[in-house]
Amino acid sequence: MDIRLQSKLMIYKTLFSFLLLFLLSQSLIAQTNIAKDSTEAVSQDSINSPLIEYSNSTPKYEIAEINISGADNYEDFVLIGFSGLAIGDIISVPGDAITGAVKRFWKQGLFSDVKILATKIKDGKIWLTIDLKQRPRVSEINFNGLKKSEIEDLQLKIGIVKGNQITPNISDRAKKVIQKFMEEKGFLNVEVDVFQKNDPTKAGHVIVDVNVDKKLKTKINQLIYVGNSALTHNQINKAMKKTNDKNWRNFFRTKKFVKEEYEKDKIALIEKYNEIGYRDAYITSDSVVKFDEKTVNVYITISEGKKYYFRNIKWVGNTIYSFDYLNAVLGIKKGDVYNHKHLMERLETDETDAVSKLYKDRGYLFFQIDPVEVQFENDSIDFEMRMYEGKPATINEIGIKGNSRVYEHVVRRELRTKPGQLYSQEALMRSLRELAQMGHFDPEKLKPDILPNPENGTVDINYELETKGSDQVEFSAGWGSTGIVGSIGLKFSNFAIQNLFRPETYRIVPQGEGQTFSLNARTNGQSYSSVSMSFLEPWLGGKRPNSLSASIYYSSQSDVSERYRSSYSSSMYSNYSPYSSYNSGYNNSYSSGASTQYQSEMDPGKYMRTIGASLGYGKRLNWPDDYFVFQGELSYQLFMLKNWLYLPPLTEGNYNNISIGLTLSRSSIDNPIYTRSGSSFSLGLKITPPYSAINGKNYADPNMTNAERYKFIEYHKWTFNAKTFTPISADNKLVIMGRAMFAYLGEYNENARSPYETFIMGGDGMSSYTSYGTEYVAMRGYTSGSLTPYDPKIGTNMGYLYNKFTMELRYPLSLEQSATIYALTFLEAGNSFNKMTDYNPFDLKRTAGLGVRIFLPMFGMMGIDWGYGFDKVNGTKSGGQFHFVLGQEL
Repeated sequence: MDIRLQSKLMIYKTLFSFLLLFLLSQSLIAQTNIAKDSTEAVSQDSINSPLIEYSNSTPKYEIAEINISGADNYEDFVLIGFSGLAIGDIISVPGDAITGAVKRFWKQGLFSDVKILATKIKDGKIWLTIDLKQRPRVSEINFNGLKKSEIEDLQLKIGIVKGNQITPNISDRAKKVIQKFMEEKGFLNVEVDVFQKNDPTKAGHVIVDVNVDKKLKTKINQLIYVGNSALTHNQINKAMKKTNDKNWRNFFRTKKFVKEEYEKDKIALIEKYNEIGYRDAYITSDSVVKFDEKTVNVYITISEGKKYYFRNIKWVGNTIYSFDYLNAVLGIKKGDVYNHKHLMERLETDETDAVSKLYKDRGYLFFQIDPVEVQFENDSIDFEMRMYEGKPATINEIGIKGNSRVYEHVVRRELRTKPGQLYSQEALMRSLRELAQMGHFDPEKLKPDILPNPENGTVDINYELETKGSDQVEFSAGWGSTGIVGSIGLKFSNFAIQNLFRPETYRIVPQGEGQTFSLNARTNGQSYSSVSMSFLEPWLGGKRPNSLSASIYYSSQSDVSERYRSSYSSSMYSNYSPYSSYNSGYNNSYSSGASTQYQSEMDPGKYMRTIGASLGYGKRLNWPDDYFVFQGELSYQLFMLKNWLYLPPLTEGNYNNISIGLTLSRSSIDNPIYTRSGSSFSLGLKITPPYSAINGKNYADPNMTNAERYKFIEYHKWTFNAKTFTPISADNKLVIMGRAMFAYLGEYNENARSPYETFIMGGDGMSSYTSYGTEYVAMRGYTSGSLTPYDPKIGTNMGYLYNKFTMELRYPLSLEQSATIYALTFLEAGNSFNKMTDYNPFDLKRTAGLGVRIFLPMFGMMGIDWGYGFDKVNGTKSGGQFHFVLGQEL
């Protein structure tokens, strides 16, 4: 062999040996690092650490002790437990147990460095120290580039919390949350940075700066559609509710471009095509192209396909209802345009008469139906309705959760679902309505939890309730020209008269039975005062929904002295009347000097005092349906007058009003506070005995005194009130309320025409006084009482007949338990008349306006309306008027 070749081979062998020796040494060194990313497993950090020898056989040790260092904010036993290591364990060093412990700490994300050190090895035992380096905690968060309201919305969402640790994952998540939040507001080009800097005042803490550069808000300049012929540009624009261009029809709609909403609108567009028969329609392509710094153009290409129609519909599996009946309920005929949404509504989702509801109302809770397209021929589709009726489900248990206000039997008596009955969807929905009508639970959060058990054919129903306060307090106080002015009212809607002598049930008053007890007191200084008390038991005897009501009341009104009246021009008083506050010239024109003296000039010898009581009974009817209620009431009023000038026929004496009231009503409204659906109707008759026909007196005799003529007041009073509520938006929030009202006060004898029970129309329906002999009727846009006709025979303004029509458009601003708030606009027309011969149904005073209502559980319904009266009254145009609402209905 060549000497040079041998020399080269020797050199190569030598280099190979050195290389092999180097790799072997590196391999041994590498085994000392058990974990990645600079994490050290059992190793020697100091010259005093034990020597760990690595060989082909991995040594095993028993853990003698585990210590923690570098984690002062955590308990040692918690971290040791989290590591998965325990004293007494036999582990390999290096080995999987050490590596797994390190990985667990890394996965937690709370530490920036993790080491496990062997501090001592002796007699087959090993002493370990888990050395940790904590990530910093947040001492302060600064937001830059955001509004205050945006910061408030984001603070709880981004996951960066003062006092908590911050990790790279938390920072990244915060960026994504902020970017998505701003994109929803139309800022597609937003840039977000999260910076940390050491807090010089707190060791181990950092100050976090969240910097947001919104850029310009992105809006849509133009929507450009290609391939559409079945739907126009405007129809597509309407279908895409949140993606709108600058078309004038979108004046009140958002123009922001939000990716998430855009994706939803593309789905909505295809659903719209499906509704008009284009079953195969789809978007072939779409793109968003920057138009300028603020806007983008959206291009959508559509493949509509052909229009389809329903042809043959076959029912399979039905035994309860016939084919013909099911077809009639479905309401889809051969030749109708294919509409999958309408099909599913008629099968499943229509609340009133869907096919599935027919079955579920008869107990077939497990009913299922699957509409299958079985054949296509040209543009026609045949359907097969494959049904599984199952067996009727029996109600097993009824649970009530969340009730902390009334006794449980008070809740259960309102339920239409009872254990042992067949399940009924209609009974379930009626139960929810009755619970809402009680007023003790939040109607927006009433929901049933239905737990079917197909194996044994039963179902459990749990009613999940959220209690709300329904007691009300009214209090006002001030100082007026007649002295102290104010009112106090207490309404307890969960009263329990049965617990009157059980102090342990008292929460101010005995509570728990759902009865209503009210106390009210009002004063206008020396000129007016009243007190009243009422009680209502909605379930007399506790077994049937028959109500018992009772009330008593007293009021006193006084007048000023003759000396004071003479001192200030009689013109101030010529039109003043407690019944006609619109004519109270005195109230509007007296001087400050008169106001000062007015309090001391009240004449106790001039007054009108009223004492009254009533007792009523109501019964729920079963026919025509059980929404009907019949009520009867016996009432008595005693009017005591002395030198009273404001009711010209009656100035002196005592007058009695004994009447029976009969009312037939029906109410199916879903929610007593913010009503979305249903209706309410009532027809009432209030009558007195026809004294003039039975007492033998000649009421036409001009010598008969008024004290004798009206000693027993006689009349018949008819009232009609109808309201309907119709939701007109997909979410049932936008609601139209329509109302019609009619009332007539008639007489048995024209010479004994009653001056009481008359109508005062106009304004907000409130008066400075509570006169039990007069009914105030609101008419927004006009001053108080201004639509009341003048009665020449009596000599004052009195209405004996009125009609009124209202239409309101309502939308809720808040439906929270703490406050229900909704805005409204209205159109209203009405008028009042002195006698039936004056009545003209087309002689109406018109008004329009807007307002807001707020219902607070403690104070009831309040609000303010502004109305504009379009028609003149007594030659004067009313114009705009503000009206306040305090409990009454306008």
